[in-house]
Amino acid sequence: MDDIVVGIDVGTTKTCTLVARVEQDDSLRIMGVGIEPSEGIRKGVIVDLTSASQSIARSIIQAEQTSGVKIVTALVSLAGAHVSSVNSRGVVTVSGQKVEEMDIERAMNAARGVAIPSNREIIHVIQRGFSLDGQDGIHQPVGMHGYRLEVEAHVITAATATAENLRQAVGATGVNVAQFVLNPLASAEVVLSDTERTMGAVVCDIGGGTTDLAIYVNGDVWHTMVLAVGGNHITQDIAAGLRLPINQAEEIKKLYGYAVQSEVGLDETFSIQPFGTESPIRLSRRDLSLIIEARVEEIFDLALQEIKRSGYDGLLPAGMILTGGTSLLPGIRQLASKVLGMPVRTAQPEKLLGLADKLNSPAYSTSVGLLSWAAALQSLPVASQKKGPKQPKGDGENWNTVKNLLKRLIP
Repeated sequence: MDDIVVGIDVGTTKTCTLVARVEQDDSLRIMGVGIEPSEGIRKGVIVDLTSASQSIARSIIQAEQTSGVKIVTALVSLAGAHVSSVNSRGVVTVSGQKVEEMDIERAMNAARGVAIPSNREIIHVIQRGFSLDGQDGIHQPVGMHGYRLEVEAHVITAATATAENLRQAVGATGVNVAQFVLNPLASAEVVLSDTERTMGAVVCDIGGGTTDLAIYVNGDVWHTMVLAVGGNHITQDIAAGLRLPINQAEEIKKLYGYAVQSEVGLDETFSIQPFGTESPIRLSRRDLSLIIEARVEEIFDLALQEIKRSGYDGLLPAGMILTGGTSLLPGIRQLASKVLGMPVRTAQPEKLLGLADKLNSPAYSTSVGLLSWAAALQSLPVASQKKGPKQPKGDGENWNTVKNLLKRLIP
């Protein structure tokens, strides 16, 4: 069972539990899939603990039945406007003549010591780079001579009460939360290429209730943010504008929605039955697109404001990698590129084996990304997951690979 990994993506619109086996070539073979509509969750936050726990339980049962595996522990996704981040620096004196792993650990602990309010908990501490005796831009200082080691870290926190509610909802199903993983960081594991990660890019995961951003520069996470707006807001706008029930508005969005009004033909129409009418009426698809375009443009305006506020807007030559269920909306990539003024591409999980038919969609990037995180953590010794790995003698290439992995994974 050591090669089995489990991820539970608890979203606003759906809960997806995946069970996979890690193959010898590190590929993922999907063994179990459990997808259920989410209940009791709004904008990524639990508002009804019982309903949320029941939808999570149904998803887990499905995954257990299809995989034949009893799920006892899993990585769980985390989102919501309660998530925030801050950059911190940790400074230590090198204990010997050369920098050792222990010195890095002490520096990371110093960075972790940033003042956090008592009602928040740390989810991730991600190293962004090292400075040794004032020399910046060092990626791996182990073995280097120096006296003063400084690490710059990105600290991601969440509201303790909100995280505890999610932990309790999952725990009520008998499953232990091994670790929370922020949505865009999980998605980035399967949609972001190494070149994009190094050159500078922003991952934008637009789900039902939230839009999650993660900025990568020089291979590391430099900024993260969760916006409390997503695809459900588009659906609500359609329902209000056309006077339709929410479920019918969602169906119309998927069937006829388009994010750029000017690209929709003047003669394109479809049939709806609004509240208070006895028979269906025909509606122009351009009118529907007008409603959708206004909300989508607002989402990317907010994303652009956040990117500019981070100060890294000039460091993103690779542009935006768009994922999440709402990225399936036709025309959204073109509108995003227009609003942001940068290259935009839509990405989804690829090269999956086994029961992967449903998962080849941007809607499941976070779900599959959780499996990639779990697989990476599982390949490390237990001690490494807490303190950092021991350096293999005479195997510098493997050591660098492990270190690069740890920069993204260890909380």
